[in-house]
Amino acid sequence: MELIITLPDEIVAKISDDIKQTSFSSVEFFIESLVLQKYPELREVEENEEKLNKRMRALGYLE
Repeated sequence: MELIITLPDEIVAKISDDIKQTSFSSVEFFIESLVLQKYPELREVEENEEKLNKRMRALGYLE
């Protein structure tokens, strides 16, 4: 599931300016990183799903 969130231009501009000298490649990546800091269990779920899909592909259940 993907959710599109609209932020005011001023907020996006402020974040964009703030991340220019960092490793964040986009405002979206910065916000995603903040959410994952708040809810680290979401990263674990995503990693577990990837591992499961990889195993199922190896067993021939997925293409």
